[in-house]
Amino acid sequence: LLLLCHAEEAAVIVSGLRSTDVFVGESATFTCELSHPGVKNVQWWLDGTPLHNNLVTEIDEQDGRIHTLTLNDVACHDSGTVTFRAGSLISSAKLLVKGISLLE
Repeated sequence: LLLLCHAEEAAVIVSGLRSTDVFVGESATFTCELSHPGVKNVQWWLDGTPLHNNLVTEIDEQDGRIHTLTLNDVACHDSGTVTFRAGSLISSAKLLVKGISLLE
């Protein structure tokens, strides 16, 4: 009897999150690419708070590998650390929301 074992390679982060600076009212997009699809327990966080898909927070996935978070109409209080988790994989980046100064 011959048993063929196929050990699945653990997914790795191919391209991690990049820190982003935007102005108040703009959108901020973060993208994380995994080596292959099928990673369970994918979650986005902002300063330790879990994010969910809604009008302001758009969470998208392409081919199970490319995960995208878009924060729309950001405010100054949205500045912080964005974290992407997929199983045991973690990638983080800073979001800096800049106010618009009116020059006199």
